Amino acid sequence: MNPPNLTNKQLSELDSLFELVSQRQKEDFGNISASNKADGSLLTSCDLWSDKTIVDGLASIAPGEGVLSEEGQKLIPNSKAYWVVDPLDGTTNFAAGIPYWSISVARFVDGKPQSSFLIIPSLKKKFLSIKGKGVWLNNKKIDSSQNNRQSECISLCSRSIKILQKKPNSVFPGKIRLLGVSSLNLTSVAMGQTFGAIESTPKIWDIAAAWLLLEELNCSIEWLETDPLNLVSGEDLRDVNFPLIACRSIEKFEILKPWGNLLLEK
Repeated sequence: MNPPNLTNKQLSELDSLFELVSQRQKEDFGNISASNKADGSLLTSCDLWSDKTIVDGLASIAPGEGVLSEEGQKLIPNSKAYWVVDPLDGTTNFAAGIPYWSISVARFVDGKPQSSFLIIPSLKKKFLSIKGKGVWLNNKKIDSSQNNRQSECISLCSRSIKILQKKPNSVFPGKIRLLGVSSLNLTSVAMGQTFGAIESTPKIWDIAAAWLLLEELNCSIEWLETDPLNLVSGEDLRDVNFPLIACRSIEKFEILKPWGNLLLEK
């Protein structure tokens, strides 16, 4: 038997939890220093507080459902339903005083995201995505048929810039944007701010919430190396990357695919 969907009471409690974390992050923004983790990425005390607060909150709101998070447990839980959490995606921006970061949380059932929450505290934006039901922005449902903004921009991450060096004599098919936040790079595709994104080394917690957001708004995703649908409980994801291309349409995907494939070349 599959776990039940989240109830309205749980959704309300989750909204309050994420609002609490958002407020603390906005208070800490510009007033906090960062240190380096073993992998070279940055960490602040706000990351740790946010992670603990979310993980503890999920244990109360959805008891018995495991949690995989960037700052905590990185093994896939063995519960049928579990949560994937990035408490502060964009720590480099946050620590540098750039007001663009997110809280990214997704609930997985049978290895696939069934609901997700993506919050941009500095912009007061909250996305709720529910499998098969759509996406809400600040409690207003997005009409996917009207979500047709056109853009000439393509989102890259700092590590995917290397593809430009591999085709120095070719014209890149769009205006490059580097936002510094994997989850929001992908959200920019879903919302039509960019027509595609190429991500080189995202972790599962970077992409979990935006993955469902993209799917519910009829965008295309191709996993270039590791397919997250093939993961198994107990697997350690701390060093597993999920390079991908996300696009607004199949037509745009064909334009970006040759560039995305360059990520796999050694």
